[in-house]
Amino acid sequence: MVNGTDQTWKEEQQRVEYVSDRIDEQIAQLESEVGSVRGDVVTMRKEFWDEVTVNFSEADDVGETSTSLRQQSQVLSEREKSHQHASAALGKMKRLKQSPYFGRIDFEEEGYGTDSIYLGIASLLEEGDETFLVYDWRAPISNLYYDSVPGPASYETPSGTIEGTMTLKRQFVIRGREIKVMFDTGVTIGDELLQQVLSRSSDAQMKSIVATIQREQNRIIRNDRSRMLIVQGAAGSGKTSAALQRVAYLLYKHRDTLQADQMILFSPNPMFNSYVSTVLPELGEENMLQTTFQEYLEHRLGREFQLEDPFIQIEYVLSGREDADYAARINGIRYKSSASFLDAINRYKQLLERKEMRFKPLRFMGKVVVDADTIAEKFYAFDPAIRLANRCELLKDWLLKELAAFGKGELNEPWVEEQIQILDIEDYQRAFQRMRRNQKGRADNFSDYDEEKVILSKMVVSDRLKPLRRWVKSLRFVDVTALYSQLFQNRDLFREIHGGELPADWDAICVQTLEKIREGELFYEDATPFLYLKELILGFRSNTSIRHVIIDEAQDYSPFQLYFLKRLFPRARMTALGDLNQAIYAHASVLQQSTSLTELYGEEQSELITLVQSYRSTREIVEFTRGMIPGGEAIVPFNREGEKPEVRVLDDVAELNGRIRQDIEGLRAEGYDMIAVICKTAAESQQAYEALSKDLPVKLIKKTTLSFEKGIHIIPAYLAKGVEFDAVLIYDGSDEKYTREAERKLFYTACTRAMHLLHVYSVGTPSRFVRESREDTYILV
Repeated sequence: MVNGTDQTWKEEQQRVEYVSDRIDEQIAQLESEVGSVRGDVVTMRKEFWDEVTVNFSEADDVGETSTSLRQQSQVLSEREKSHQHASAALGKMKRLKQSPYFGRIDFEEEGYGTDSIYLGIASLLEEGDETFLVYDWRAPISNLYYDSVPGPASYETPSGTIEGTMTLKRQFVIRGREIKVMFDTGVTIGDELLQQVLSRSSDAQMKSIVATIQREQNRIIRNDRSRMLIVQGAAGSGKTSAALQRVAYLLYKHRDTLQADQMILFSPNPMFNSYVSTVLPELGEENMLQTTFQEYLEHRLGREFQLEDPFIQIEYVLSGREDADYAARINGIRYKSSASFLDAINRYKQLLERKEMRFKPLRFMGKVVVDADTIAEKFYAFDPAIRLANRCELLKDWLLKELAAFGKGELNEPWVEEQIQILDIEDYQRAFQRMRRNQKGRADNFSDYDEEKVILSKMVVSDRLKPLRRWVKSLRFVDVTALYSQLFQNRDLFREIHGGELPADWDAICVQTLEKIREGELFYEDATPFLYLKELILGFRSNTSIRHVIIDEAQDYSPFQLYFLKRLFPRARMTALGDLNQAIYAHASVLQQSTSLTELYGEEQSELITLVQSYRSTREIVEFTRGMIPGGEAIVPFNREGEKPEVRVLDDVAELNGRIRQDIEGLRAEGYDMIAVICKTAAESQQAYEALSKDLPVKLIKKTTLSFEKGIHIIPAYLAKGVEFDAVLIYDGSDEKYTREAERKLFYTACTRAMHLLHVYSVGTPSRFVRESREDTYILV
């Protein structure tokens, strides 16, 4: 769209060409610099030892050699840093070359003239001058572009508020040194630019949105006040995009004190990490740490137990209704994820300070070194005012002394003599060296043989006791498994710490939990409480280096899990992004009550931002999907037109597969790059894959899939969270598949993955969630 005179367009085009020439000059200069420095680094690495005279013959020579090594190493380190800085600058210039800037604002500061400010993904200075050709989108003055309209305006800087008048706001789309779109706008970001961006095909990786950041998203990005920022946003409202731009903004604003590796993103699955991995590098920033909560649990508990993951849990929730113990499992999931169970475990810890601690005995070659009762007796003999974790440390020191005394008593045992007889030459060499050290300063009037035998005996006993010493040092004498199991074995004890009426199906929950533990496994809902109890007893392993935690799909976390993450990262600020309408797990969502989140850091340090505008899907898709959920009328569709969703009723699965096959071929012919066949479960996805893969190049997405590529995907609904597709085909949206209230949000989540086109296929009567939507919002075929 052209908005403005031909002369304006010509002047702006000339500026684009001028800036592009300056970028080309800087690229040439930086490429030369990078090549030169790289050559220096390579040469220095090759010749490192030639530059250092190594001499260890005298003490002075050793000191001289050490100094020489240190100096040469420092020079190499400085050159390597220079190479890294030049490479980073070159990368930014190459990104600017693709599109030098996307916006312009003219701002007249009170008492000064008018400045024209051009905004891009990075700053660009005129060579040999302090004049900015392009301002970084994160600079304080750039805030005017996102938050203000022409007229009186102000922005905040470190030195105070700058006031004045914005006289112009202009937006561009520039590609290959040429302006493709240019218009002046009186609103935050013109619909024209958003229309163009949103009408594009979906991609295998999320893109930067700096050119189209909306005012409400800008509030998220630039929020630097709140310890806890909660973002409740409709599907497709740009929550994740805004969060990633937020990371880039914080790294820019606090570049002297904040590094990318001090920020961590908890994402819903490994594939999602791949999907968002290009956003920060596009903006010239390093990627932050990325993980999933399950990966952290595996890291901490994976050696002790086989852990169920959330996807196995949800598969059971969605497909295990025929199981006789299904109701008990669902009630167990809900209770173990709740704040009530968290409170119960905190009270359990207080009880353990007085009684009921469980320990494992120290055993060595069939002998009991210290029995469990003696350990418990010693534990409770310590001052009751001492914390549990500190008492465990004192107990560890005491046990090591007991072990040392036991070792002395073993020196003359027959097994020690037997071990000495089969020692190899290396063991004898070790004993000889030890004997020589012991002889220092002594007279030589003792038997070498007696000395040697004592040393060999000590060495044999020490080596054999080493694993047990390690076992004690790692506090494994505390029987955490027995302590957790005790909650489900001792009804009176649990009633004491729980208070009030026991949870529904408590007896069946206990049986299920204990059976799983006996098999060396933990349910997903048990992993966090187990780890939390372990930390309460043995001491918390907190991470104080992380300064900011971002939790995506926060509605999938329980209050218990969020509290645990707060304890894990005590110095960090937290950004929690989610949509309660996509809370598909059986446990209570931490977003169900905003108080659950605000209580973590207190109301004064918490802020809630709600996003109601949906940008991902066409107006027709949003109007259809918002009818499926309570309060859906509050979701505002972006004004992008498309086809109404199509609901097609079929007689059987064979007809279903045939129709989907036919429709996919048609969509491919129309140029759709990203197509998803979304199924309810992994089992149904496997069946669909087997039926469709004979004729189509489909990809089956599993929980272990690490990367996201263009093409035709068959994917369970719960793995599709957070990503988007050009076209979505709901594999079987029948009433038989989606009818329980617990499945409403799963169905809504699946449908809201569609950007441009949505088809729902149904073997028999369509789901009641479809039928509850207004009939004029979809086409029934």
